[in-house]
This record gives sequence, structure tokens and C-alpha cells, in this order.
Amino acid sequence: MELDFERCYRAVDSRDPRFDGWFYTGVTSTGIYCRPSCPAMTPKRQNVRFFPSAAAAQGAGLRACRRCRPDAAPGSPQWDVRADLVGRAMRLIADGVVDRDGVPGLAGRLGYTERHLHRMLQAELGAGPLALARAQRAQTARILIETTGLGLAEVAFAAGFGSVRQFNETVREVYGGTPSELRAGRRGPASATGAGTLSLRLAYRPPLHAGALLDFLALRALPGVEVVRDGTYHRGLRLPHGPGTVALTPSDGHIDATLRLADMRDLAPAVARCRRLLDLDADPVAVDATLAADPALAPAVVAEPGVRLPHAVDGFELAVRAVVTQQVSLTSARTTLTRLLSAVRSASGSGTDDPADGLVAFPGPADVLAAPDPAFRMPAARRETIRALARAVTDGTLDLEPGGDREETVRLLAAVPGVGPWTNGYLAMRALGDPDVALTTDLGVRRGATALGLPDTPKTLLAYAERWRPWRSYATIRLWRAA
Repeated sequence: MELDFERCYRAVDSRDPRFDGWFYTGVTSTGIYCRPSCPAMTPKRQNVRFFPSAAAAQGAGLRACRRCRPDAAPGSPQWDVRADLVGRAMRLIADGVVDRDGVPGLAGRLGYTERHLHRMLQAELGAGPLALARAQRAQTARILIETTGLGLAEVAFAAGFGSVRQFNETVREVYGGTPSELRAGRRGPASATGAGTLSLRLAYRPPLHAGALLDFLALRALPGVEVVRDGTYHRGLRLPHGPGTVALTPSDGHIDATLRLADMRDLAPAVARCRRLLDLDADPVAVDATLAADPALAPAVVAEPGVRLPHAVDGFELAVRAVVTQQVSLTSARTTLTRLLSAVRSASGSGTDDPADGLVAFPGPADVLAAPDPAFRMPAARRETIRALARAVTDGTLDLEPGGDREETVRLLAAVPGVGPWTNGYLAMRALGDPDVALTTDLGVRRGATALGLPDTPKTLLAYAERWRPWRSYATIRLWRAA
């Protein structure tokens, strides 16, 4: 990825937070790298280099600035929306695939050779998959060192390091100090909320319309799995090493997150999924600029800047919910899903893992397949659609997670009996993260179009929506709010 020096330097000179995560500033005279908005004195031009990733800056021998915490910056919007190999790889690395399965596992998920994958990532990000995963492990380690009372050896393995020695060397290289020194200099006391619990801040690019996010999630909240209460969104999580729960509270400039994990190795994937759920790596300025160019949407954009596109923490969960919601109201779908969840849990013998919290993750495909037919309490065709999806996800035919191939997944979904264009588009938008889906057959979208004086038949609205490219998914959220 080519970085224009003058544009990057102007962003650094103005300390513009909108560019945090887009690139990183390396200062050769001090040996550190920063986010563009770092409050330190602007370095001289001859002492500056720009990097497309933190891993590339680390590879150049620079350590992270302790003042601006560049590793805590929002992720690049490019990798958030791009559907190519690099975008998919970045989402899978963020989800911890390299830590769990190694580079061969990552390459296998993407369908490319390790050599080709390394070449593509090196060209775009200045670092290969191992270096990118190492940078993420270092960030996870810092969070655990500074926010928990875990022993440092426990932190090393929870963060994904293969040995304590590797952990010590990496932390020293990236942060310019030993793990013990980082812990001694932490800004506050360790979390006292209990074992397996930690609190952290999730950064985002402003503006963010928190009310729109909470409204969307509250309207679709599934009892026993999620709830919005007193301005905080709570939900259960199904993670690679065990269950977890999260509480997400919008605050000024960040999201306060309280995670309870059965296994601390799930910290990185839990954070990645929460960020994706709330669309925290988006570039709202770019989205709003395009939508505000339409006079029909401009007043809403001005009144509510930064409306995000909620994604999913679990693609299979969203697929089941989408199938159940087809052609029925949200209230009716919630009732059906609640009955299904209760029956599936009874059949599998699973209950809440934390009675004090009362929330559990949505069942996985294996649990749904094991449930007897009476548990579904829905038309036979719809029941078979859910079973077909569960089988396809279980055997690896269908990848509904952010690292999946969007075009291939959409093609495979269309072949599943009972998955129509609306369901396919809805899953592309929310499970796969496609920012440019026009759900013009959706009743709520058409009602929103009517409210704004726009064409409201599927064909005419689809033609009109061309002006919203490449952010038609965000326009869909706006139309739902207008309805």
C-alpha cells in the first residue's frame, strides 16, 4: 500500500484522529512509532517514515509510543470493508486464526498457498502473517498485563505466545520495557471484578451515533442471549476456547467493554467480534459524505451523524435469525427463536454458564442439528432450511464468518432451499460485512423510502440507490430508521 508522504505528514501535523489506524508514524530520531493524532511535538520531516501497519513499524525496529498507544487505535477501514484476499486475511488474523491454527491454517481458510499469502500481505501491509499476528499478540499481552492480576507466565500463554521467553522478548521490543516494568507503570489498579473478567476501552473514529446502535440491537434482542439495559448492551459469546459474556457501554470517544471469559486466550477474538458487531472500524466521515450528497438523506445525516452498520458476532446465529424472520414481524420471530433456544438447550443439556449473568451464547450448528424436530415449532420447509445451513457450516462448505469469500458465500447461500434474495442480502450485509447491499425488497426499507419521499417500489428504489454506492448498506440502516 503506497502512502503519500505529504498527505500523511499534514495529518500528523494537524493531529487528526480520523487517520488513526490508516497508517502509523515512525520517528527515526527517537526509535518510536505513533498514531497520527499523537499529542507529542510534530517530528521533523527528515526524521519521519510512514507505515501501513504497526507490524511494519515494529519490523523496522521501532517501539510503540507509550503516550498515544498506537496499538489501541481503531483498525483501518480498508480491511474492514475489503472483500479481497488481504481484507479477509486481516479479519481472520484479528480473530486469532494464526494463534490457533498457524499460518498454514490461515492459508487453508483463504484457499491460497502460504507463499502467495505472505507476498500479498507484505506488499500491502509491509509485514507477513506471522509479524501481523505477533503485533496483535503484543497488544493482547499489554492489555492483560495492565488490566488483570494474572501472573506474567499466564499472560504469555493467554496472549498466544509459545513460550515465556518469546513473550518477554516481544514485549521488550515492542514497548521498550519488560512485562514487569509495564505492570509497575500501569495507569490504574488491576480489575477487581473477578477471575476471568477484564475491562478495556474500544476506540472508534468519530462521530458515532450510539443511540442508533443501541436502538437497532434492542429492537432485535433475543432473551437469554442479549439485552440492552440502562444504556449498556449485554450478550453471550461463543468463542474458540469456551463461552463468554460482554457488556458494551458507549462513552465519550470509546466503548467501555467488560468481558468475562472462560479462557483468556479468547481475548483477541472476543475484542475483534465486539468491534465488528458495533462497526467500530468504519470511516463514518466517508460514509456520511456520500449519503449527505442526496438531498433526501442529507437532513438525517446532519441530525444523526455516524450511524453505523451493526454486524454479527456469529454468522451462523445471524443466518438462523434471518431465516426465522423471513416474512414475519420481529416480535413473532423473537417468540419463535426463544422457543427454539429453550428446546435446543434442553436437548443438549446445556444451560446458562453463569447464573448471575443469565446470558449464554446462541447455540452452535452442532447443537441445532442435534435438536429433535418438535423443538423447531415452525413450518417444515423453514426447519429444513435451518438444518441445511447448520450442515453446511458444520462440514465447512459454507463460511459465514468475516473471513469468508463474499461472492462464493452468496452463491452457496442462493443454492440453499428456502434462502431467498432478501435473506442472502441481509447476511451479506451483516454477517459478511458487505457495505454495499441494497435491500430494496425489504418492507421496512420501502416504508422508510416512502417517509423520505423516495421511490418505494423495489425496481425504482434499486435504480435510485445507485447514487449511494459504495455505501448502500448504510443507506439501508438510514431507511430503517426513517421507517
